Amino acid sequence: MNRSIVITRYATALVKYCRETGHGEIVCSEAETLDRALRQLPDLRRMVTAADDVISPFDKKKLVQSALGNRMSPELSRFLSLLNQNNRFYLLEDILRSFITMYRRSIGIRKAHLAIVSEPSERLLQRLKALVRQKTGDDVIFEVEVDPTLIGGFVLDLDEFLMDASVKHQLDQIREQFIERNRRII
Repeated sequence: MNRSIVITRYATALVKYCRETGHGEIVCSEAETLDRALRQLPDLRRMVTAADDVISPFDKKKLVQSALGNRMSPELSRFLSLLNQNNRFYLLEDILRSFITMYRRSIGIRKAHLAIVSEPSERLLQRLKALVRQKTGDDVIFEVEVDPTLIGGFVLDLDEFLMDASVKHQLDQIREQFIERNRRII
């Protein structure tokens, strides 16, 4: 079966299960913690995605539980058991990311990446939130990255929407226009 279909089905099932139990926020928080741990700790990722004959499913679940500080919701625990049972634990990282996105959308929240030269003011964040709400109808949570190479302005990346209002981008456009005009002259 197609990998992306499997990932989507498991993530959708977890979203539905969380809606039924009413513990979606807890599971989403745990999923974010696990996602961060898997990104920051390549050894953990290798162990979790290793074949079952290398690391047992029981040990994989214990590793995930330790990454959460030995606290895990019953919903996530049951879900991890399902992944182990169906030999899908190697898809955990992708399923978690898909779940986080689906769950947030189901409650009307999106996550956006905001690259900016210095820490943004609260006023700027509120204006950008209003812009996103106007475009999508959803609230937004910003993941802020300070990037001095932008020279000025910001870059907002929200799913299919990209707004590059950086000075660096504007200078790059001017340079490209200059090069294009000079090609025509020659």
